[in-house]
Amino acid sequence: MRVRKQDANGDKIWGHGQADFWRDQPEAVAQLVQTRLGLWLGQWFLNPPDGTPYQTKILGKYTEATRDPILQTRILQTPGVQAIKRYFSALDRDRRTWSVRGLIDTVYGRVPFTTRIATSVSVFKGR
Repeated sequence: MRVRKQDANGDKIWGHGQADFWRDQPEAVAQLVQTRLGLWLGQWFLNPPDGTPYQTKILGKYTEATRDPILQTRILQTPGVQAIKRYFSALDRDRRTWSVRGLIDTVYGRVPFTTRIATSVSVFKGR
């Protein structure tokens, strides 16, 4: 597996030849997990049915029962992921973010991952 690295802002890294890629490393899979969790349902015009249903199944009212199973399923369906060893998710109403972090077993080894999703869904307005 070969995945182009991203910087802290999520921009692709260019200009360093092969050093710009993760090649058969657990970090490649972790970056794929982060990318998949960052894609909102309907956001990618080439494949509108792909994405994470944040507005309807994760951030809306009465979604406590669906949040984590949907995110965990999305992680497990990422190419290269074998198992989730640790998982934690949290809603930060003050910063208006949803954070997911954990530890996954990949085909290349074990690696941690962290994803923070910024949103302005109305569920954050009331406590």
